[in-house]
Amino acid sequence: MERLRQDDPSQVGPYVVLARLDADSAERTVPERRYFGRSADGQRTVLLCVPRVGADPSRWAIEAEGARRLSVPRFLGIAEVGGTAGFPWYAAPYTPALPLPAVLAAYGGPLPEDTVRRLGAALAEALAAAHAQGVTHAGLSPAAVLVTPGGPLLTCVGAVRAAAPDGVRRSGLPGLDPGCLAVEQASGGRPGPLGDVFALGAVLAYASTGHTVPEQSELPPGLRGLVGSCLSSDPAARPQSAGEVLGELVSPAAGAGPGAESYPPAGTVLDHAAVPLPGRVVAALAAQSAALLAAELPAPQQPFASPQKVH
Repeated sequence: MERLRQDDPSQVGPYVVLARLDADSAERTVPERRYFGRSADGQRTVLLCVPRVGADPSRWAIEAEGARRLSVPRFLGIAEVGGTAGFPWYAAPYTPALPLPAVLAAYGGPLPEDTVRRLGAALAEALAAAHAQGVTHAGLSPAAVLVTPGGPLLTCVGAVRAAAPDGVRRSGLPGLDPGCLAVEQASGGRPGPLGDVFALGAVLAYASTGHTVPEQSELPPGLRGLVGSCLSSDPAARPQSAGEVLGELVSPAAGAGPGAESYPPAGTVLDHAAVPLPGRVVAALAAQSAALLAAELPAPQQPFASPQKVH
């Protein structure tokens, strides 16, 4: 939860803007501007999202409306889409949530392998469900993952499509983490499920090391093979489905190589129904919730009253 800047809106639709979700340091790789807002009567607190400055608002609005119609487990549930052609927005009910970069900041560095595996398994399961419906996320990155007490939520659906039309190179565009863009997408190809698999590998790498493009030696031995295959520049060399990634995360078929121990041990199944969070992350979520609860709406400005004439 970050303080508002002078260039931030004070009102979005019927909501008063209270604070920003993302830190300045993460702004380069966040495809939309995200805020916490509250209704004027103080009854509803929401997560508000609007396009980045300089983005095409019409393309962003199309993706926002498409995301609102989705019903995919662990995809952020969008309650409202509104605004004008030049300033669209969407809102989702508030739940305490930290973007993955903020989770690593709260924890003090890369996450333990157990947490990475459970987090990745929940994301892989969500992507598998989306792909089964013919939906490609096309925007997965560390910033797109919101970690909540109930597990991760996926946001920024369609960010790759909104950034540029098919056939236009996307690498280097504001708001897109280049480390999460598969070669075929960066060169302008149509986003597909194997692009999501690549991006999932980048998210696993980030959670494990703090980088979306790490050295192999930085990765935990038990994840090197999986992450390396997800990040292959050749789509045919990647796991061919999110379900395949899920299976490897919860029940690895073999260890990471001679002399290396796999986690969990080969032949066991990791329970990924819940994602236990480190205490420091839980504390950060609680602090965010408390700060929002204490945030007061700006006092309404009193109408100007002309001085009374004294007789």
